[in-house]
Amino acid sequence: MLKEIEGLIIKEMPYGETSKIINIYTPIGLIGVICKGAKTLKSPFRATTLKFTYAKFNIYYKEDKLSLLKSVDIINPLTKIKSDIILFSYLNYISELTIQVAKQSLESLYSMFITTILKMESGLDPLILTNILELKYLDYLGISLNLDACIICGSKQKIVTIDADKGGFICQNCYQNEPLVDAKTLELIRMYYYVDIKSISNIKISPQISSEINNFLNLYYEKYTGLYLKSKNFLQKLIA
Repeated sequence: MLKEIEGLIIKEMPYGETSKIINIYTPIGLIGVICKGAKTLKSPFRATTLKFTYAKFNIYYKEDKLSLLKSVDIINPLTKIKSDIILFSYLNYISELTIQVAKQSLESLYSMFITTILKMESGLDPLILTNILELKYLDYLGISLNLDACIICGSKQKIVTIDADKGGFICQNCYQNEPLVDAKTLELIRMYYYVDIKSISNIKISPQISSEINNFLNLYYEKYTGLYLKSKNFLQKLIA
């Protein structure tokens, strides 16, 4: 059955001497596709089946089996991201993270994932966008944060900090020398969680606040997710 489907290539592998297999992340999940002759110099697939190609793929679709590629129509070449090592590293990380989260969720993450990439391509802050996505993915990992009340007593009053070890907000009455964060950090971390990524057109946050949110998420992911991604380690070294 010939089918057109939008997606992003997240992996490519050799297949014989002249062909390759690509893994495309799509609204219906991960699809494996054979690209016949894609490694030959004259093949139209040579340039359109590279990793992180965002396109509409016309394929002879076979459910639960390898499909066959017929043609590719590029949607966005992602030129800005691919020409910047830091942006490319963010893309590599959120792609690896998305695939790992998708393995643990029956719901599609595709729309959030692609929207984040396109916002990054448009020039918005990649760290903030990545943190927003990381926060939203916690629900799909089954370790969502309670951002409405103190994690210890349930009070919604006088929240003074957020702590990764305790797993959420801490109020003044329950505070026991945990590291304090800026009040703006508490406000924005809630905004990150509830904001629709599609609605974001401009982001301006101080480096201090952005760093506090990122540090919290790094610690929370490390403690509760069990995900250890090489792409994240590389990214952290790059932006340190």
